[in-house]
Amino acid sequence: MPESVSFAAFAVLGLLAVGCSIMMLATPNVVHAAFWLLGVMLALAGLFLALSAEFLALVQVMVYAGAVAVLLLFVVMLTLRRREDAVRPIDFSWPSVGLAAAFLVSVLVALRAFAPAVPRLPASAPGVAEFGRLLFTEWVLPFELASLVLLVALVGAVWWSGGGDR
Repeated sequence: MPESVSFAAFAVLGLLAVGCSIMMLATPNVVHAAFWLLGVMLALAGLFLALSAEFLALVQVMVYAGAVAVLLLFVVMLTLRRREDAVRPIDFSWPSVGLAAAFLVSVLVALRAFAPAVPRLPASAPGVAEFGRLLFTEWVLPFELASLVLLVALVGAVWWSGGGDR
């Protein structure tokens, strides 16, 4: 981690993101889970800011915290008929606990064996203008392919939900 990053701020934001994600999974109320998801997204934006990635923090707040969380809350509010529908049963099953423990062990083993290569950093950090120039000159094909995949996913979701004529 670079010297400019305060370890305490990074640790607090990381713990906040993990805590909010655990609360998102643990709460039985769907609306409360959406607000905990908003907390996760804002904590991740703070992590991006701590790592001097201002553009990613801005995108995180605008797209994910702003658009996705609001869209999720609108969907919940529009699809629920009664207040009791917002409460979901918490299914605590031992196979899921075993699967989560196996995943945790595999992640810890992978982290222990991980030896990152230290890259050579540029003399100065590129700005948003440089990022935009690279995105639309050297990365235009992957950018357009990603937009095509998202369009296909959107059309498929509308078709699957019964929004279109079959």
